[in-house]
Amino acid sequence: MAVEVLMPALSPTMEEGTLAKWLVKPGDVVKSGQILCEIETDKATMEFEAVDEGIIGRLLVAEGTAGVKVNTPIAVIVEEGESTDSARAPAKSAAPAAAAVAQVAVVVAQKAPVAMATGARVFASPLARRIAAEKGLDLTKVQGSGPHGRIVRADVEAAKPVAAVQTTSAAAASAPVKAGMPSGMSAETVMKIYADRDYVEVPLDGMRRVIAARLTEAKQTIPHFYLRRSVRLDALLGFREQMNKGLQPRGIKLSVNDFIIKACAFALQAVPDCNAVWAGDRILKLKPSDVAVAVAIEGGLFTPVLRDADKKSLSALSAEMKDLAGRAKTKKLAPHEYQGGSFAISNLGMMGVENFDAVINPPHGSILAVGAGIKQPVVLADGTLGVANVMSMTLSVDHRVIDGALGAQFLKVVVECLENPIVMLA
Repeated sequence: MAVEVLMPALSPTMEEGTLAKWLVKPGDVVKSGQILCEIETDKATMEFEAVDEGIIGRLLVAEGTAGVKVNTPIAVIVEEGESTDSARAPAKSAAPAAAAVAQVAVVVAQKAPVAMATGARVFASPLARRIAAEKGLDLTKVQGSGPHGRIVRADVEAAKPVAAVQTTSAAAASAPVKAGMPSGMSAETVMKIYADRDYVEVPLDGMRRVIAARLTEAKQTIPHFYLRRSVRLDALLGFREQMNKGLQPRGIKLSVNDFIIKACAFALQAVPDCNAVWAGDRILKLKPSDVAVAVAIEGGLFTPVLRDADKKSLSALSAEMKDLAGRAKTKKLAPHEYQGGSFAISNLGMMGVENFDAVINPPHGSILAVGAGIKQPVVLADGTLGVANVMSMTLSVDHRVIDGALGAQFLKVVVECLENPIVMLA
């Protein structure tokens, strides 16, 4: 029986995508796990895998087609021995079976082995296998709720008692937003204002629509307040230079941003009430320091998350950040690599910006805006005037999650770590 393959939702916020490239053609025999096509979302280019065996009867969406809505039929697969002619007019009743034909594949550089009993054949989505591997689950003991008993993400997340909290957190961290234009003047009204001027109209792509919607949501719904501190960087710069000399044989070069990440991870542990997110009708306090860092890319930005940053060395954080930033710029990050965290860092100091206020990325409780280090006259400890490298920082805080005194305590720890960086290595 011919069944339709539907455009998948590759992330919780995805409403539409671009079918970038077909990797199969009509008449091809496909097997479970074989990649069918590449799909571009607002954040990444991802691969879409077949689940069951069959024959490609018809491709319904051409390569390069943008704006394909989620759950739109994109191809038809027929059973072996079934004429591909039957795929010309697939029955609508076949649509619900599409989930049994293809599943989302979040492809990462290396696939970790899944813990399971030897010889047991387990039907599970690639994402479910990855999560199971990370959690050390035996998939043979997990009951699948997907088509034909297939194990899906929800099944492996529910395999432990803490899954309910994790699922709530994940849902809150990436709740779908309406990716349309924020309210305000209509396009027609604005275009009339500039009707007598030359301009180029730039259509919004998926990423820019999501950014516009989420930031509008953030400023309209989150009660922001701001705390500002200055940091003297001279001790850190000297310490960094000394460390980089020692790390040079290993090809490692630490940046000031690496120290800022470590300092923030340290502060989240020192002031645990700031390690929190807003979850609608409750606050979730996280135990690990999962720090998101804004990375600018063409047309938008990513916020890859450095998980368990408090437990990692500066060199490990530096290497991981370089990897995440590099893959962010080519849109090769998987959703789990840029969703989550309780706190974010936005550093525009490297671009010469002296200070700014960042918008909180919901459901995070706060975000730190980092400016440039600039030589300034300062009063030294002995009361004389001197010159120091001074960096401005502004902490944007969600007042529903963190109160002023608590935010000030967190920022104080960050400053102490940066002005006396050796404490982060203790």
